[in-house]
Amino acid sequence: MVSEADDNKFTWVIKDFSSLQSRKIYSDEFLIGGCKWCLIAYPKGSKVDSLSLYLGVADHESLPLGWTRNAKFSLKLVNQFSDKSSILREATDWYNQKTPSFGFTKFLPLAKLHSKDGGFLVNNELKIVAEVHVLQVIGEAEGSQESVQPMKKTKMNGYGTGNKTVDVNGFQVSTSQVAYVRCVFEKHPDFASKVRSNNQHLKSTYMNVLLELIETLCQLPENLSDDDLSEASAAVLYLSQVGFKVDWLEKKLEEVKEKKKKMYTGKAQLQRMEEELQNLTKKCSDLEDLVKKQNVALSFSDVV
Repeated sequence: MVSEADDNKFTWVIKDFSSLQSRKIYSDEFLIGGCKWCLIAYPKGSKVDSLSLYLGVADHESLPLGWTRNAKFSLKLVNQFSDKSSILREATDWYNQKTPSFGFTKFLPLAKLHSKDGGFLVNNELKIVAEVHVLQVIGEAEGSQESVQPMKKTKMNGYGTGNKTVDVNGFQVSTSQVAYVRCVFEKHPDFASKVRSNNQHLKSTYMNVLLELIETLCQLPENLSDDDLSEASAAVLYLSQVGFKVDWLEKKLEEVKEKKKKMYTGKAQLQRMEEELQNLTKKCSDLEDLVKKQNVALSFSDVV
């Protein structure tokens, strides 16, 4: 049975948690963004002394070759005494045949989990809330109509229906993408030499991911959020997994991250300097007032 999740959220209540003997347990399947998901837990940890929690693609065994899911998700271990003490972990990842599940191996140490006053295990029940936002889907289960959730249309990727396509080194790309794709191949002739898929639909999607990633890296670091950089890292990993040589993109992404880090450091230093300047300005003002008082001429009564 597949449950329809409300507001992209699914709640899993695990009863008799302390009595579970299975090394690995699964939640019911739930539907978000047109995809079937499930939660996976290791009550005694996956080779660690911590609760391990993962989000998995429930029907990955029935999906066609080349399927992928890009999702931003969070897993929340609810503290039943105080919601402020709940544990929340977030990530953005690409799911595929090699990695049908992602999550957190060290979610919470078992000692804290089983603490009587911890608030996580109450009446021997554990409560987990998953929130999933599906960013892109490639490949549907057998019996479903093949579909791709498109990325936003941008200057480079030109993604959309009705566009005329041109073959560039074995990739069918829209006319608005031709110049960009040719430029990539001129600078990195072998970057797609290990991409083995013959499915033009998938290859076009790969190229859209690549171009959107490049466009992200072209932006000023101050205009990129942490989520943007996280999604860019996930895109680099995904492109590498499907066969692209993207070491040059990895290097560029690290440069952008470093620039953003320096920008934050520079802003912090500037703020400290401004605060110091304000303090110095106030001290100067106080000294000027003191000098003015000391330079006042004495009156007749002061002398007499």
